[in-house]
Amino acid sequence: HGKTVTDLLVCKAGIIASAKAGTVSSTPPGGEEQERGIMTKSTVVPLYFELNEEVPPGTQGKAFLISLMIDSPTHVDMSSEAATALRVSDGALVVVDCVEGVCVQTETVLRQALGERIKPCLVVDNVDCMLGELQNDPEDMYQSFSRAIESVNAVIATFHDDKMGDVQVDPTKGTVAFGSGLHRWAFSLNTFARMYAQKFGVDKAKMMERLWGDNYFDTNGRKWKNCPTADDGSNLRRSFCRFILDPIFEMASAIMGDDKPVIERMLTALNIQLKPEEKCLLQKNLLMAVMRTWLPAADCLLAMAVLHLPCPTTAQEYRCETLYTGPQDDPYATAFRKCDPNGPLIMYVSKMVPTNDRGRFYAFGRVFSGTIHTGMQVRIMGGNFTTGKKDDLFIQTIQRTLLMMGHTTQPVEDCPSGNVIGLVGVDQLLVKSGTITDAEDAWPIKDMRFFASPVVRVAVEPKNPADLPKLVEGLKCLAKSDSLCQCYTEVSGEFIIACVSEQHLEICLKVLRNEYCTAELRTSG
Repeated sequence: HGKTVTDLLVCKAGIIASAKAGTVSSTPPGGEEQERGIMTKSTVVPLYFELNEEVPPGTQGKAFLISLMIDSPTHVDMSSEAATALRVSDGALVVVDCVEGVCVQTETVLRQALGERIKPCLVVDNVDCMLGELQNDPEDMYQSFSRAIESVNAVIATFHDDKMGDVQVDPTKGTVAFGSGLHRWAFSLNTFARMYAQKFGVDKAKMMERLWGDNYFDTNGRKWKNCPTADDGSNLRRSFCRFILDPIFEMASAIMGDDKPVIERMLTALNIQLKPEEKCLLQKNLLMAVMRTWLPAADCLLAMAVLHLPCPTTAQEYRCETLYTGPQDDPYATAFRKCDPNGPLIMYVSKMVPTNDRGRFYAFGRVFSGTIHTGMQVRIMGGNFTTGKKDDLFIQTIQRTLLMMGHTTQPVEDCPSGNVIGLVGVDQLLVKSGTITDAEDAWPIKDMRFFASPVVRVAVEPKNPADLPKLVEGLKCLAKSDSLCQCYTEVSGEFIIACVSEQHLEICLKVLRNEYCTAELRTSG
């Protein structure tokens, strides 16, 4: 799940056209996503967003920079990509299909997120299927939504860390959104509570609490009740169904029935202004245009992220003790917790991203403390580094710092703490991940933990023995490009590729042949 939600957020960033949202992949090209229907790579897109409502306490201004670690894979074979994305994140949007509910892959990645102390918000997707194809009534839809939320909260209750505080998702707190990624519309209780608060002059927070759960409004008695029976004995409808789903159903019914007077009346009442070319649309296409204009998904989801997911300063306060391996009272841990841009440099490289130059990689990661800039001399601690020793420790100068933007990059002079960045010039020294610092006595960041192990192995050799150097170089690049793929040499001299499954192995062999090794290869199990 989540590919269409990803596309609508990338569309908001202006990287893909709105007409193509949901039909193209915003991940690095490779074809595996479209061929297999799964997501194999994660990538990052920086997004500028202005909030149109009250900002969180202590925030200056209404403009925010959101680094979207998008398209994080949910297939079990690609759990390493999810781990690399989570390590550099502070919060996560968990996408759940309202028809299928929480699947095994989603539960696995949510467990990974909680293990990294990542705070979640929930997006209940594919609501359009319930409106259209399945023809569910509002009460059935409410019950399906409620079951999905309960399933997510059951996982959170099992694996969450008390240091994070209360991270249960709750519609009345604004941490749950409902909508359709494919049709690009979404809403939270906050969306409708704001409308009704302005219309009836009531408190928005109280309205949000009444729009979910066993809350019913008795029109005759002009009061709220906790039971579905009015004072006169008649049945009452749940507030979520009556005040949120009914207007959506009424809009859909009028448009699908081509009832133009009702459509015009509702568009005017809701102040929905369509583009000239959209006014000529009919039925389903018109409904999509109206819904994404009335309830734009990107604005809803990004506002939820800004309001309810932590900023780097807040998140690093409780993430420090699980990530920094040194003493928690040393100056580096203090700078880490404060996310201090003027403190000592501490950066974690979570993955190596292939460049257009075959065999070369960008080192992609997050600056947790200090500021990294072009030309800076740094200490690089690889995955096998041990404090007090010099194994896997290198001194290197950063050639370039790059802002990663989906498939493209943009050179920048420096990058302060709390941001993600790509580095040029360190790929020859790091295999998969590692810590970069400018201090001699700083400790490394804890290495990532994966939920799968490479247990499927195959031996590979060139058909022409003269191509052996090409194979060795190709295997080095393959090992860098995939966090869970291991390439090594047996005592017998065989070159082994180890992956987590047959499918993962198939993908890695395809990448090796197409990207990193031009020689003809022969494999044997």
